[in-house]
Amino acid sequence: MPTKIDLYWSFRSPYSYLAVKPTMKLRDEWDIDINVKIVLPLALRKPEFFESRGPEWMGYLFRDIIRLAEMSGQALSMPQPDPVITDPATGTFAQDQPLVWRLSRLGICANEAGRGLEFLYEVGSLVWSGKKWLEDGRLDAAMSRSGLDLKTLETQMDTKRVDARIHEHDTDLRSAGHWGVPTYVIDGEPFFGQDRIDALAWRLGKLGVTRLK
Repeated sequence: MPTKIDLYWSFRSPYSYLAVKPTMKLRDEWDIDINVKIVLPLALRKPEFFESRGPEWMGYLFRDIIRLAEMSGQALSMPQPDPVITDPATGTFAQDQPLVWRLSRLGICANEAGRGLEFLYEVGSLVWSGKKWLEDGRLDAAMSRSGLDLKTLETQMDTKRVDARIHEHDTDLRSAGHWGVPTYVIDGEPFFGQDRIDALAWRLGKLGVTRLK
């Protein structure tokens, strides 16, 4: 049986997006099963995190994600629109967040359909492409490329059950020893960040997981 790895991931995290391609490579190289566990963005789970950071932090983040994308040969532009809606009157995160909830719910259903990573790659690439991802049928097309049908998933979705699963994932992530994304968890051991994939691969070797390539 493949060794199971939980991947905690959110749609507003550029680091989560940049982790998908190397995670698919890891899956191809090792006898593992990546179980995608979608959580809401930190802006909604822990908004005080952003309140405690100054302008220098945000400036560094933008610089960092751009160079990491270039270094890894990936395209990255800011989402249009941002999946997390900001209240223009207050500058705070809006109470109603239909965009990120929609993406997160679809991510849960995609993983249950066995297409979790494919969904993250196709839809994540669309959201972080800088294109208006809600227009011109782009989301439908990205879903199709991941092997899924958008209308079918949304029509058949049990929203109450899926929402409960999203909240459970936040609890699971904290129980595993972290709160940020992307976080990989294997046998209760967390690896936080797209820059810990090499450390995760090292752990797979130490555990005797079969290497395929």
